Amino acid sequence: MIDVNEVLIKDIVADIVTKSQIKNREFSIPIGISNKHIHVTQEDLEKLFGEGYKLTVKNAVKQPGQFAANETVTIAGPKGSFENVRILGPVRKSSQIEISRSDSFKLGIKPPVRTSGELDNSESLAVIGPKGMILLKNKVICAKRHIHMIPSQAKAYGVKDGDLVDVETSGEKGIILKNVLIRVSIKSALEIHLDTDEANAAELKNNEFVRIIGKSR
Repeated sequence: MIDVNEVLIKDIVADIVTKSQIKNREFSIPIGISNKHIHVTQEDLEKLFGEGYKLTVKNAVKQPGQFAANETVTIAGPKGSFENVRILGPVRKSSQIEISRSDSFKLGIKPPVRTSGELDNSESLAVIGPKGMILLKNKVICAKRHIHMIPSQAKAYGVKDGDLVDVETSGEKGIILKNVLIRVSIKSALEIHLDTDEANAAELKNNEFVRIIGKSR
């Protein structure tokens, strides 16, 4: 027979242990809200914009070396399309489209929630540029929410690359986001990436702050 009190105590202890591993409990991680966007290879860029085409910088983003390009495309699915979808540069080794769940309803597809680059058995969309069209097969995901940080920051927060953590937001509609992936790299800037659905649910804005409250179980 299951001892309910014993189970409850074990859950409480486990929760205390996971939370105690987090060293920095301040609202100190800035928010970056990610609208639908596309990453492209040089080959796919040239199919869309012409031979030898190079991306041009509209503005830098927080992650070092990355930028929002002036160039935009149209993405189209079985039920609908979106125009003026921003390309994020620089070019990559693999093309990829990241959308929100709400976006997927309009497009008529069901992309999985994945970490960037994990594209096996994902969704497909047509991409239309001024010079051509391509079909990106198994290249469409809803990006898993995540926090970028450098190794020294990971040490300060008490986390490591690949950890899943619980994150608390502030404000009148404050919520707890579970299973937020920690991504540690020397080429990172401290920032949590949320899609527009997640941000709207808690009425969050760019450059507001969240905090890690514990590791997910």
